[in-house]
Amino acid sequence: MAVDRVPVLKRCRSLGLDPIYLGIDKKSNRELKRANRKVSEYGLQLREKQKAKFIYGVLEKPFRNYYAKASKMEGMVGQNLMILLERRLDNVVFRMGFGRTRRETRQIVDHKHILVNGKCVNIPSYLVKAGDVIEVKEKCKASQRYKDVLEVTAGRMVPAWLDVDQENLRGTVKEMPTRDEIDVPVNEMLIVELYSK
Repeated sequence: MAVDRVPVLKRCRSLGLDPIYLGIDKKSNRELKRANRKVSEYGLQLREKQKAKFIYGVLEKPFRNYYAKASKMEGMVGQNLMILLERRLDNVVFRMGFGRTRRETRQIVDHKHILVNGKCVNIPSYLVKAGDVIEVKEKCKASQRYKDVLEVTAGRMVPAWLDVDQENLRGTVKEMPTRDEIDVPVNEMLIVELYSK
């Protein structure tokens, strides 16, 4: 499996992204030393795509597959793409506050700690549907890890499309998210322009 080993804060700086969107509350003290040269239209489109891939932890081929799937769905391609990325199981677990970062929730899913509708799912890219019940396995609920995580994520806002019971580490997907409910700073129209060349 390919792993992105670039330091997170360095990558955030280069993409002009606040680390808060990744669940990291550190700040980099360094300034980005970039010459005042004009960025081309292609450069802007590429940066938006890299930003979306980095935030959701998706590599190029799966991202292209999401784009192909989004273009076959009804409605606007860019919005469909963002909704597909938001429906990933690792992202939903992150949004529910069961992990500090998306990378941590990806590991939680990989290690078979998550049940979807009572069945163990260990695929981070699993797409959740409206009405799905997502919970942490019974034997994992008592571990110190989740107590620590809940302390850190207690103040985090849970999106309106999710219903979460943090005491029992359980949540329900009430409905599919809309683009307005996704607070990720990505201009998806630039990604659509990039792929439609």
